[in-house]
Amino acid sequence: MVGTGPGCSMQSFPFRGDCRRLCYAVVSILVIASTLALADNPPRPRMSKQNREEIIHAFNAELVYIRTSFPTGKTGLKLKNGVVSPSGAELQQLMALWGPAAKPGDQARISDIAIKDDHIRFEINGGPIKKQKWYQHIQVVGANAQTVTPGGTPDNANAHGSFVDLYFDKYVPELTGPELKKLLYPVFDFDAKSAIDAYLETVPPKVKEAIKNHQVLVGMNHEMVIYSKGRPPKKVREHEGDVDYEEWIYGTPPEDVDFVRFVGEEVVRVETMKVDGQKIVRVEKEVDLGESTLAKKQPGERPVNAPTLRRPGEDMPDATPQNPSGLPPIAPPPSSPPPGTDRGPDWMPSW
Repeated sequence: MVGTGPGCSMQSFPFRGDCRRLCYAVVSILVIASTLALADNPPRPRMSKQNREEIIHAFNAELVYIRTSFPTGKTGLKLKNGVVSPSGAELQQLMALWGPAAKPGDQARISDIAIKDDHIRFEINGGPIKKQKWYQHIQVVGANAQTVTPGGTPDNANAHGSFVDLYFDKYVPELTGPELKKLLYPVFDFDAKSAIDAYLETVPPKVKEAIKNHQVLVGMNHEMVIYSKGRPPKKVREHEGDVDYEEWIYGTPPEDVDFVRFVGEEVVRVETMKVDGQKIVRVEKEVDLGESTLAKKQPGERPVNAPTLRRPGEDMPDATPQNPSGLPPIAPPPSSPPPGTDRGPDWMPSW
């Protein structure tokens, strides 16, 4: 017996050496198993030139159904190890700022593929930058120094596409078409037969079942209601207290009539008027989509990027209490430049 303190004792363990040898044996077995596994699955080589050409030929101009939201602009999506970023609130902010290039259930076309060292870029619907045709770069100068573009004036309108970068650990390895489709599944659906099939794979099971049964749940968003009931024949915009809402009305008497109320993007109330006069009202949230899409507007709150006619650095009249008239202060007249430094109105910079 080995004493360990007052009122406490511990019996020595006579098999400590055997236990240590057993641990060494287990570790050795794991190391050997890992070595054999690596021998059976050696790392793939870098993608060859032939494989690159096959991938570009097979996927370029391919029609796909979208499984996640794509923001318009130069900030696309990143896909690595099955995880898409940005997501959540950050993605919603980009969508609100730049607008959507594609949303779940939309059909899009892969317009360009670029295979880099450690990732592959797939552009959809023309990509984020408006590209010009080669003949639009040609200019002909006439006898009167008049420039003519035979291919037509380039279209400088903003592009409305986006892109996703599929990243790998160190380099882009050899891939087959089915393998690449599987890696792209979080963003692209190559096998869906219709938009509704593609969209149903992106929503929770409860929402999926409700859409199939043409039902509306409290907590759904606009897209879910449209896929479930179609576009509303009638919309009504009202306000109750400080809350603005929109009501979508489905059906006409003597049929059942559904009143679906939205605050922001979220369904907050579903009222059904039955043929027999019975009224059913549901307000408890039946599905939670995570980030709330309710329009939360505090009293007196002003949008951050609200349009304004003020010059940079100029305050609103009520921001200067020392000026009760509210008129902007009169600036002193500009001082005259030193003699000999006034270059006149026709002066142009030397560059």
